[in-house]
Amino acid sequence: MSDIQYHAMPDGRRIAFRLTEGSGPALVFLPGYMSDMAGSKATALFDRAKAQGRSCLLLDYSGCGKSDGDFVDGTLSRWRNEVLALIEAQLRGPVVLVGSSMGGWLMLLVAEELGDRLAGMVGIAAAPDFADWGTSEAHKAALKAGETVFEDNPYGPDPTPTHPGFYADAMTLERLGSEIAIDAPVRLLQGQRDADVPWDVSMRLARRLRSDDVQVALVKDGDHRLSRPQDIALLMRMVDALLEPGHDP
Repeated sequence: MSDIQYHAMPDGRRIAFRLTEGSGPALVFLPGYMSDMAGSKATALFDRAKAQGRSCLLLDYSGCGKSDGDFVDGTLSRWRNEVLALIEAQLRGPVVLVGSSMGGWLMLLVAEELGDRLAGMVGIAAAPDFADWGTSEAHKAALKAGETVFEDNPYGPDPTPTHPGFYADAMTLERLGSEIAIDAPVRLLQGQRDADVPWDVSMRLARRLRSDDVQVALVKDGDHRLSRPQDIALLMRMVDALLEPGHDP
């Protein structure tokens, strides 16, 4: 990871990113909540793009990974603006967004701002609106009262925090309640043994997207991470097929 660069936002905070330049639509990977660009799916996508001579951009949201900032200040709006700033500064031409978990919510918000530059999207256990359906009523009440909520974290030793600022912002950005005005091709990969994102969320998202070119791939024994070799291989085939229409995944 010696190729990490930094982009300065207007307020001075630095956003860490990796970029490999090449041909065709640029792939942009959006990590999940409290995740970063060092994850296995992001790294696999980057390495494959580099080997194929394709453009690919990875980044860490502020407060995550190698980027400046504190996680407590992170919101979907803030991170959306960081992604858009990096795309504007580092990429030219069409873009394919690849969003994992929360990154699948963020990709919708970014896509809405990209306009004609959006060439497609790939969601991996995409979790739009999770601040609503994934939060208990008791926790919602605590967040609305300005308290930080901590939950058990199956992926690490420390509990997962949800801060009231993130929650308040997220509740203004829900997308599953109405048509999502995105017409680009969309591919959704979802495990049916996902303990964090019910697989019906991908079905709801597919119904709400205005695009007619939407496909959902369900992995019956797939978990939330979808990071097994066979899961990553399937993801790579889906991305290849989206970049090269007519290529059977």
